Amino acid sequence: MDNSTLLNLAGTFGTPLYVYDGDKIEEKINALRGAFPDIRIKIKYACKANTNISVLSLMRSLGVEVDVVSPQEMHLAFKAGFSPDQITFTSSGVGFEEIEECLAEGVLVNVDNLSALEKFGQKYGNTRPLFIRIRPNVQGGGNLKISTGHGNSKFGIPVEQKAEILRLVNQYNLNIVGLHQHTGSDIKDGETFLQAAEVMFELAMSFGNLQYLDFGGGFKVAYREGDAVTDMKDLGEKLSARFRDFCKAYGRELELWFEPGKFLVSESGFLLAQVNVVKNNPNGTLLGLNTGLNHLIRPMMYDAYHDVVNLSKAGRPAEKKYNVVGYMCETDDIAKDRDLPETAEGDILAIRNAGAYGFTMASNYNSRFRPAEVLVYQGKEYLIRERETLEDILKNQVLITF
Repeated sequence: MDNSTLLNLAGTFGTPLYVYDGDKIEEKINALRGAFPDIRIKIKYACKANTNISVLSLMRSLGVEVDVVSPQEMHLAFKAGFSPDQITFTSSGVGFEEIEECLAEGVLVNVDNLSALEKFGQKYGNTRPLFIRIRPNVQGGGNLKISTGHGNSKFGIPVEQKAEILRLVNQYNLNIVGLHQHTGSDIKDGETFLQAAEVMFELAMSFGNLQYLDFGGGFKVAYREGDAVTDMKDLGEKLSARFRDFCKAYGRELELWFEPGKFLVSESGFLLAQVNVVKNNPNGTLLGLNTGLNHLIRPMMYDAYHDVVNLSKAGRPAEKKYNVVGYMCETDDIAKDRDLPETAEGDILAIRNAGAYGFTMASNYNSRFRPAEVLVYQGKEYLIRERETLEDILKNQVLITF
């Protein structure tokens, strides 16, 4: 999406504003499919990255199914038009009542601990299909906060507990149709996927009725020019070859599933904000925006890098270094030491790679309103979430007068 379009959207809808490029989402879907041309793959969008129901609707229209991590996300998926057979619920230490709620709706459930596996067996036996999430003990991800497959991770049943898994499966005659793992996010080395695959392939031979193997997501996206990304072509060739070998040894062809979240939506998103103040400090110049950690917490939570562009001065050369900060009563550094054109109060900046874990992790901290959201697809722009108001913040509060 070009800078002039973004600037026009800021003028039309105001700031702060989330903007998503639907054509970029479609491009990323096609890139993943294109990396596995000869394999039966299924893309299950990990919707925790961005749960706007219009984004979900676009995914559905493009033939992508959905992975949810809460009953609430399941109901959002229903609202967007997904049927139960297109939804997988990947639980993470949830109460068993959440598993029961999703099963009652006909959704395929993925359990991540032995306790839930036993409770499932006691109540449902082999009457419902089931996924099991395995922890492969493979280190992957950009940092420990987004690494989920290592030996100290809370996610999945450790592969060392294979005997306990099989004991419960046999005891309750469970209908295990798939195995799942997710190593982490920002994995640029395809070897990490291959290491986890070997663990999955070995374990899978102990289950006779599998239909699917799910390798999660975590493909690395570019946050700045020259960033290393996952080589999808190389990964596709290597993993496809090993998957074909496995299927031959297993005795039939299975489906290969992926659950990308960030990969599909991160690069599509922009958070547009206005410069409230230019503060010339002895140690550097600050650009204070009308947004902050309440709208985009990733720089503070994950030390994530987000490129920043001055849309109002697009095309002008960078002249000065700035620290870009938020307007919260909290330290919320968005970007440090960024080379930008001479920037003035009122200029509109775009924070890039804001399509994933932006709005979904937003809050009303400082009683600020969450932004509006706009989707642009095939040349048309759609307001897909209205800006919040004070009534939204007060909606569920109860005033007790003393």
